Amino acid sequence: MGDVVAGRYKKGWAVIILLALALFSGFLTGRAYAVEPAEEDIRSANAGKVEQELDALDLREMEKYLDEINREIADYVPQLELRSLIGKIARGEFEFGFTDILTGLLKFLFHEIIANSKLLGELLVLTVICAVLQNIESAFEQGTVGKVAWTVCYLTLFILALKSFGIALGIGREAISDMVSFMQATLPVLITLLTAMGNLTSAALFHPLTVTVLSSISTLIKNIVFPLIFFSAVLGLTSNISERFQVSKMSGLMKQWSMALMGLFFTVFLGFLSVQGIAGSVADGVALRTAKFATGAFVPVLGKMFADALDAVVGTSLLLKNVVGLVGIIAIFFICIFPALKILSIMLIFRVAAAISQPISDTKLVESLNTMGNSLGLVFAAVSSVGIMFFFVIAIVLGTGNVSLMMR
Repeated sequence: MGDVVAGRYKKGWAVIILLALALFSGFLTGRAYAVEPAEEDIRSANAGKVEQELDALDLREMEKYLDEINREIADYVPQLELRSLIGKIARGEFEFGFTDILTGLLKFLFHEIIANSKLLGELLVLTVICAVLQNIESAFEQGTVGKVAWTVCYLTLFILALKSFGIALGIGREAISDMVSFMQATLPVLITLLTAMGNLTSAALFHPLTVTVLSSISTLIKNIVFPLIFFSAVLGLTSNISERFQVSKMSGLMKQWSMALMGLFFTVFLGFLSVQGIAGSVADGVALRTAKFATGAFVPVLGKMFADALDAVVGTSLLLKNVVGLVGIIAIFFICIFPALKILSIMLIFRVAAAISQPISDTKLVESLNTMGNSLGLVFAAVSSVGIMFFFVIAIVLGTGNVSLMMR
C-alpha cells in the first residue's frame, strides 16, 4: 500500500512539474512577443518628450566645451556629441565601451611617455656626467674644480627639472580652469531642469552657492596648493646642492600643508554639498506632495487632470536631468583624465630616471629626481581631486531631484 501511495505521489509531482514548465515557457513566450514592443513604445515616447524639452534648453555653452574636448580626444576615444548622446541614453541605446576607452587612454599615456622620452634622455645624460665628475674629482687640485663642475651639472639638472615641473603645473591649472568653465556651463542647465521638476528650494540653494564654492576652491587649489607643492620641490632640490644649507624640513612641511589643504577643501566641499542637497530635497519633496494633493483634492473636475499633467512634466524633466547629468559626468571625466595622464607621464619619467641612475650616480642626485617625481604625484592628486569633486557635484544635484521625487 505504501508503494502505491509513493508511486502516485511521485506521479503527481511529475505532473505538477510538467505543468509548471509548460506555463513558465508560455509566460516567457508571452513576454517575448507582448512586453518588448510595449517597452519599445515607452522608450520611444520618452525619447520624444525628452527631445521636445531638449529643444527648449540653451545647450550652446555645453556643446562648445564638448567640441573642444572632441578635438583633443579624437584620436583616442569616441566623440562626445551632446544631442546624439542624450537621445541614445533616453532611448536606452547608449553603450559605454569601457574596453575601447581603456585602450585609448593607455594609448594616450604611451604616446605621452614617448613624447617625453627626450626629457628622460637629458636627465640620464646629466646624471652620467655628474657620476663621471664625481669619480674623477680626486684628479683635480684639492677637488675644487671637480666640485664646481659637479655643481654646474647639478644646477643644469635643477633648471631642467623645474622647467618640466612648471609645464606640469600649467597643465594642471588649465585642466582645473576647463573643469570650472564646463561646470559653469552645465550647472545652469541642471538647475533649470530642477526648477521644471518643482525643486525650487534646491535650485535656489544650488545655483549661487555651488558656483561660488566651486570657483573659490578651484582658485585656492591653483593659487595656494600648487605654489606650496612647487616651493616644496624647489626646497627639496636646494637641500641636495650643499650639505651646509639644508631646508629639507621646510620642504616636508610645505608638502604636508599642501596635502592637508587638499583634504580640508575636499571634506568641506562634500559636507557643504551634502547638507545643501538634503535640506533642499526634503523641502521640495514636501512642497511637491502638498501641491499635488491640493490640486487633485480641491480643484473640481480638472484637478486630477492637472495632477497627472504635473506628473508627466516632472517625469520628463527628471529623465532629461539624469541624462544631461550623465553626459556631464562623462565630459568631466575626459576633461580631467587627459591632463592627469600628461602629468602622470612626466612623473613616470622622473621615477624611471631615478631608478636607472641609482646604481651609477650620486645619492643626492637620485634623491632630487625622486623628489620631483613625488611632487608631480601631488600635482596629479590635486587635479584628480578636483575632478572627483566636480563628479560629486553633478551626482548630488541628480540625487537631490531623485530624492524629492521619491518623497512625493
